[in-house]
Amino acid sequence: MAKKIRDKLPRATQNGIINALMLVFVPLLLIVLTEWAHRGGFSESFFTDNLLPHLPSYLLTWVLVALLYAFLCILTRRHWPAVLITGILTVIPGVITWYKLEMRGEPFLPWDISQVGDLAGVASKITLQIPASLWFIAGIFLILFVLSFLVRMPAAGLRVRLAAAVITLAAFLGMLFGVFMNSSVLKKFGVQQDMWMQDRYYRNHGVILGFLSNLEVLNISAPDDYSEESVRAIEKETEAAAAGRESMYPDSYGATAEAPEQQPNIIFVMNESFYDVTRLEGIEYDVDLTPNLHRLQQEAAHGYIFSPSFGGGTCDVEFEALTGYSIEYLPSGCKPYQQHVTHPMFSIAQFLKSEGYETLAIHGYYRKFWSRDTAYPNLGIDTFIAAEDFVNPEKKRGFISDAEMTSRIIEEYESRSDDGPVFIHAVTMQNHTTYDESRYPEDELVDIVSYPEGLSDTTISQLRDFATGVHEADAALGELVDYFSEVDEPTIIVFWGDHFNPVGKGYELYEKTGYIEEGDTTSPKLRQTDLLIWSNYDDTEIDLGTISSYNISPVMMELYGLEKPLWFEYLLQQMDVLRGLTHGIAVNPDGSFSETLTQEQQESFDERWILQYDLMFGEPYLEDYVQEES
Repeated sequence: MAKKIRDKLPRATQNGIINALMLVFVPLLLIVLTEWAHRGGFSESFFTDNLLPHLPSYLLTWVLVALLYAFLCILTRRHWPAVLITGILTVIPGVITWYKLEMRGEPFLPWDISQVGDLAGVASKITLQIPASLWFIAGIFLILFVLSFLVRMPAAGLRVRLAAAVITLAAFLGMLFGVFMNSSVLKKFGVQQDMWMQDRYYRNHGVILGFLSNLEVLNISAPDDYSEESVRAIEKETEAAAAGRESMYPDSYGATAEAPEQQPNIIFVMNESFYDVTRLEGIEYDVDLTPNLHRLQQEAAHGYIFSPSFGGGTCDVEFEALTGYSIEYLPSGCKPYQQHVTHPMFSIAQFLKSEGYETLAIHGYYRKFWSRDTAYPNLGIDTFIAAEDFVNPEKKRGFISDAEMTSRIIEEYESRSDDGPVFIHAVTMQNHTTYDESRYPEDELVDIVSYPEGLSDTTISQLRDFATGVHEADAALGELVDYFSEVDEPTIIVFWGDHFNPVGKGYELYEKTGYIEEGDTTSPKLRQTDLLIWSNYDDTEIDLGTISSYNISPVMMELYGLEKPLWFEYLLQQMDVLRGLTHGIAVNPDGSFSETLTQEQQESFDERWILQYDLMFGEPYLEDYVQEES
């Protein structure tokens, strides 16, 4: 029957029908391949929980992709270039999103494009596995690409082609800027932007809409209530509250003793991927992994930070710790060092510099990584020592070792320019993802004596690598503390891990040990890394509980009664209401977690944004807290 109908139709009509079908179904197939790559496959929940409730999102995406495909077909007079270019622009973001979700728990975001150089810098250290789904997707795309050579565009005059190209391009741009990058229009189609939970946002609305709609939030808008009057009002209230406020930690040195005559040296050590892995129950090792951490917890302040990162994004944690600013107010997935720290900006380094401190940073990787070479000077760090400045350093797993970092901290302390206090901010790299026991010689690896049933050989192999790194990081911490225990000058060491990492297959390490419930990949436990604040002039044990990384510096100053900037005083006062907030999960004053804010917490959160915006993007009206470059 079909053959008879086809024989009766003129060849031009047949070709027109085939072209029309291509214009309809090729974009649809590319969207299917994109979402298949993004999700690693399609489950029943995709249709019931994502597609049907958010069908307008996928229809809008189909229209946009179809317009792009049509424009390229008209422009090139061929289908194969349109298939190739449209496929690259749609399917590749889906593939990248799958890998990012696996490694870092967040999808592919517009600002990731500016970080290509940083990704290339560590690409040689990362082992990527290609799932079977991607091979199927590649095969289907290859077949589509080959078939596209067999279809010819209908003949048309130059004027007709130009007119059609202009119309389709105008329609495409209208959709892009008028719909996809316009939140008010998207809301009419039931698309509510979800900046806190980008993985959920992409899961509900798809990769293409999720990525393009995020372009709108590249510009940071001022809070509705931002003005000089509102800033001054908060400043006045904070100063009044500070006058009668009792110490948050009544047993701390700052609350019970006179400050030392000499300003203390302050050393920050942010250790790559560090957390006390012995927290995972049911796993026994042949050595005590973290003896120094456990020893020092009995004579120092200790607790957990609530990290804004998982699986990567070290600079987010570092940014919060140095500045007291929360990335919760910034577009999810953005990298402040690259996008926002482009001018002189308040940080603890800048403040301490104004107090007479020498300020320097040490990083076990290259200076341009995460744009630290440009961000650090804007944060008041005068000297930056990076991997390029080490001479024949000891390396472990291909990175400068934690022991080498400890030696360099001591060396820089001993060779500082004068006898004044020094602030050192050190960032390690030894235990950077990804993991495999082959990255250590066998005689250096810790051994796993027993483990829960269900952990795969892959996970055990990677855990041996990771646990060895934790053990050596703990040894380096012990060496650093032992050295400064013998130093006469008062010294404070703040040590913390930046984030958890995936270790092994998916989340099975955390699930099989009972650390999280099966499938609970957003558990706050996956963001609680260890924090230690020690000094060589006080041995009081204090349980800090869980605090956000943006509260590290204020809490350190509170513990030791150090003079602090008003911004840090404000953050300390806010901890009575909200101890932390990241990715939409709040740390309550009692240490519990919640996914919703009370009215008081929401008001605190909104008010804090006024001051943070002022210091980051505003006048600033709190100008005393930012030193211009000389």
